Amino acid sequence: MRRLHCLREGTEALRDITLDIDEGEILAVVGPRGSGRSSLLGCVAGRLPVHEGEVWFGDLPVHALPEAARARMRREHVGWIGDTPRLLPELTVRENVALPLLLAGAGSRAAHRAAREWLGRLDADGFARRRPAGLTRAQRQRVAIARALVTGPTVLLADEPGAPLRGRDRLCALRALVAAARSHHITTVITGTGPELAGLVDRVVTLEDGRVMDPAPTPGA
Repeated sequence: MRRLHCLREGTEALRDITLDIDEGEILAVVGPRGSGRSSLLGCVAGRLPVHEGEVWFGDLPVHALPEAARARMRREHVGWIGDTPRLLPELTVRENVALPLLLAGAGSRAAHRAAREWLGRLDADGFARRRPAGLTRAQRQRVAIARALVTGPTVLLADEPGAPLRGRDRLCALRALVAAARSHHITTVITGTGPELAGLVDRVVTLEDGRVMDPAPTPGA
């Protein structure tokens, strides 16, 4: 990101953001609500327009791409996890995880095999045949993580993935996400408000009023 500015509903959500994210790095973007964390992820993913500045994905100028090209970039390279697991209620857990591969043209057998593997890595294979309504919040979030990773994305963007969880469930979900991303060398950006991310990631960047604050050392990195 270079001198990035983003407006949302007439308000400047991001102000003069310059930030490099290395390949394979796991980065936490923290700050209070309204600090611009979600807007930053939206610009990186090409979901939000860049009003000034540049966003580059390798040699790809995300800020200058038409919408169809940005959508293709997201489909081929980006995994997304939000604060609410948007699972299809009529599908089983395994079918929900296999769905992105099926939509990308993979065969049913290969898609379901990959779904089983990722559910196993995230200790979620025990409820693979159940539907989302029969799961706890923590279980649904693990399914959402598996669904985001099943396509083998180059970049994983996680917008407050621990928000719907509390206590031990929250920490376990974040640890599972980071461990899976690290083992597969997936460049990852996670947003949050709490201190629990600091001991899990490679680097922490703090946003305040849409600006990057001075960096601080990351304890336990």
